[in-house]
Amino acid sequence: MNGSVEAIQIGRLTLAFVPVVVVLVMLWHWRLGAGNALYALGRMLAQLVLIGYLLTFIFAAESPPVVLAVLAVMLGASGWIALQPLARRSATLYLHALGAIAAGGVVTLGLVTQGVLGAEPWYAPRVVIPLAGMIFANSMTAVSLAGERYFAELDNGKIPDVARRIAFQAALIPQINALLAVGLVSLPGMMTGQILSGVSPLVAVRYQIMVMAMIFGSAGIAAACFLAWQGRAARS
Repeated sequence: MNGSVEAIQIGRLTLAFVPVVVVLVMLWHWRLGAGNALYALGRMLAQLVLIGYLLTFIFAAESPPVVLAVLAVMLGASGWIALQPLARRSATLYLHALGAIAAGGVVTLGLVTQGVLGAEPWYAPRVVIPLAGMIFANSMTAVSLAGERYFAELDNGKIPDVARRIAFQAALIPQINALLAVGLVSLPGMMTGQILSGVSPLVAVRYQIMVMAMIFGSAGIAAACFLAWQGRAARS
């Protein structure tokens, strides 16, 4: 395999759906909602094809306003999605979630793209947008877990300070598990993709270390900010 990723032919790509068809048949045979799974698969295909064309346009444009607009949409959507698992929702809570994700995500994104990678230009869409997606998504999940656990602990009679500690620990479980498992149980997406494209495993490891550090840091900061603001609101 050479140093670039080879395009997968459509005919060969369809072979990846052989196990999918097996699962769909099992769902249909056991009457477990094959229609929902089929809808999810169709939606996945449509969304990925659409984002493929959209990213092609964005990468070709290389325009700072376009990149900043995309980041703003990603950030706004992540704040909204973060609240979906919570029973309590309000405009203030959305602003807290949005601010927490921004506090953890934007700072980390700038540090990684400019300090670690030295992206040129600073708005390089091929660098900024994929990394922003990883950072915002993991920060969003951390805020969701923190908020859900925090309010559950309050409902169970815990005082805010105790609820905050429990919620912060719970929010970091996925990230800590990922740190423990990487290289031993799993080879994460970025490292796998680079190895498949022919990059030296030693180089791929450096990029993966960067990714794991930025995800853990941004998620932890986002969860901490969100919980700190909830604690302040509870005392006011």
